[in-house]
Amino acid sequence: MKVLGFWNNKGGTGKTSLAFQAVCAFAVQNPNSSILVVDVCPQANLSELFLGGQEKDGGKNLLALHGDAFRRSIGGYFQERLPKPFDKSGISPSSFVSQPHSFNDKIPKNITLLAGDPLLELQSNAISTLANTQIPGTDSWAAVASWLRDFLEAAVDDYDYCFVDMNPSFSMYTQIALAACERLILPVTADDSSRRGIQNALSLIFGVKLPSDIYAEHNFHTRMGTGQIPLPKVHLVAKNRLTQYVRVAKGYAAVLNGISEDLLAIHKANPEFFTFSDVKDGLIDIKDFQTAGVVAFARGTPFVSMHSGTLSVATQRVQVNRGQLIENRDIIDQLAHQLW
Repeated sequence: MKVLGFWNNKGGTGKTSLAFQAVCAFAVQNPNSSILVVDVCPQANLSELFLGGQEKDGGKNLLALHGDAFRRSIGGYFQERLPKPFDKSGISPSSFVSQPHSFNDKIPKNITLLAGDPLLELQSNAISTLANTQIPGTDSWAAVASWLRDFLEAAVDDYDYCFVDMNPSFSMYTQIALAACERLILPVTADDSSRRGIQNALSLIFGVKLPSDIYAEHNFHTRMGTGQIPLPKVHLVAKNRLTQYVRVAKGYAAVLNGISEDLLAIHKANPEFFTFSDVKDGLIDIKDFQTAGVVAFARGTPFVSMHSGTLSVATQRVQVNRGQLIENRDIIDQLAHQLW
């Protein structure tokens, strides 16, 4: 099973929208592949999209999964692991996953969902405590960090690809998700905080440019090495929500060029952190989705399943331009082609 994650330490970069659109397009491009989507976010926005969005009771459907006897969500799985954090035997992935197409017929049938859950926030302190428990002969942090890896290992015969959406944090449940990923997509927007976000992300994952050596012993990079867990590699940096004009505005371009320069410097020093040998191959431009993007979110409808014309959103009739929709599809298809 190949595992790719969408993450950035900064919020507001359009990570969830990119994950939703790209995974659905990838599923259509690979109809004979079985795909698992894991939503490791307490807000569970991605799950609500897959389950119907605002217009098709996505929130209500998500609550139904949470109310199931096995609590069909990442929170339900973690809840099972908490009493026996270091025992990975007996994991039953099918008890916690759902088929989003049965709730939302706009989602490709070859996608399975391990839904997000607000329970993650309640579980966070307990998970962190377990990870830092001192037990002779046991690497507690590595054992807990491997929870999602354990889940995927138990489901390895059921899925060809797994895509993981993570919230903009570096809490222990986010580290569990990162520890399961082989590749990462880091979305950025054209602002200085996004540039700092990329720098922070690389510091958190790879220990790049830490402010002091006192952090080295306990950082993610070191603990992954000690636990013999391979680090994920940066696969793509998606310059997201670019201006709708043909040329990127000068102010935006300056920041985005700065991000590219930062990547170039880090790549030159540590090429092993990346899947690409040329930074240009690791950058992709994503224009703003405009009205079609708003409709996609409201209706839980990916571009691959959306039709142009007048559609209902929150009791309002909204016009989706055909040319705009086709352009969005083309952009997302390109991103989906570059996932693997």
